[in-house]
Amino acid sequence: MTSRHPDSALVDIARDSEALDALADLDSARAAAWLETLTREFADGAAALDAGPIFPHDNLARLRRAGLLSLTVPRVLGGREATLAQTLKVIRAVARGEPSTALILVMQCLYHLRLQANPNWPAALKERIARDAVERGALINSLRVEPELGSPSRGGLPATVGRLHGDHWLLSGRKIYSTGSPGLTWFAVWGRTDEASPRVGTWLVHRDTPGIHFGEPWNHLGMRATGSHEVIFEDVRVPLDHAVDLQAPGATSGMDPVTSVWMNVLLPSIYDGVARAARDWFVDWAAHRVPSGLNAPLSSLDSFRQTVGRIDALLFNNRTLLDSGANGLVDAVEAPAIKYLVSQHAIEAVSLALEASSNPGLSRNNPLERHYRDVLCARIHTPQNDTVLGNLGRAAFAAS
Repeated sequence: MTSRHPDSALVDIARDSEALDALADLDSARAAAWLETLTREFADGAAALDAGPIFPHDNLARLRRAGLLSLTVPRVLGGREATLAQTLKVIRAVARGEPSTALILVMQCLYHLRLQANPNWPAALKERIARDAVERGALINSLRVEPELGSPSRGGLPATVGRLHGDHWLLSGRKIYSTGSPGLTWFAVWGRTDEASPRVGTWLVHRDTPGIHFGEPWNHLGMRATGSHEVIFEDVRVPLDHAVDLQAPGATSGMDPVTSVWMNVLLPSIYDGVARAARDWFVDWAAHRVPSGLNAPLSSLDSFRQTVGRIDALLFNNRTLLDSGANGLVDAVEAPAIKYLVSQHAIEAVSLALEASSNPGLSRNNPLERHYRDVLCARIHTPQNDTVLGNLGRAAFAAS
């Protein structure tokens, strides 16, 4: 499979002037109305993307035209430099409509969030990546997970290797769970050198470089439109200055506090959006489902009202947690608890709707079945539950 895709040849973005005007102030009523319309439009196509599965090129093009793929790029480089609270508004709207698109957007936002502050990147390269996002809507994401290693958050060295070859690197390896891969312009590939004492770091690879291929296609239970395919690199030529952050294994201090808070707010907000879409379907279904033996809608039954009440209480809790994190009321140490709690509440909310709706909720003809598959994916993102709870427990005992 070749690496070409419809977005890779873009030279300039076809701007959506109406969207740009509406989103000039992300805190305005006009922006809220535009995002509400976006939610509905994305929701209309979500079932087809899931069934294909089909990568959401059209959704991303819509975000590109609205300038939302440079949401966290600094203003000095042409981006929006959105706050976490503003970014959360956008992610919520996208996720409630089509969560795979939202995940790709979150990865883009997180990468650009701290890129310019990274001292281990050449200044010219950082500016090039930022302006590529602003001027062409170019997407970037980290490719870290490997078939043998699994998630690098559990430790270990990557099998992906960069070898010095004259005035460039040759990069070879395989990456899985590569979110957004059919639409990425830049692959930020985590690997190691072939030196006697290997260094680990990132090789920045443009997707049109020869030697890049797709391997095993993404075929998961949920979030099926993310295009998280296996990406194979075979002696891919990389310029010397495109290998960044090269250092001894274990020398990094881990995720910085700002990125940790943003990640632990934005990732679970995707699944909160899924739960809210599920809630809306369930309320509408119960309000219009009139069994012949009841001669009244299911919404007239106290048991259904209590179910919706429980769902809304869980989602109220989620909104409070996410808004607290987005507005600086939660520090980096506690931020993973937001991800854990919001994800748990989202899964429980959709499960309640599924249990109450019974067979209709599991029908492939209804969106609740898809929402349930999607929301279960909340558990697999870093930090996983065992890590979050273990760290909280250690902190509690250390303070005793």
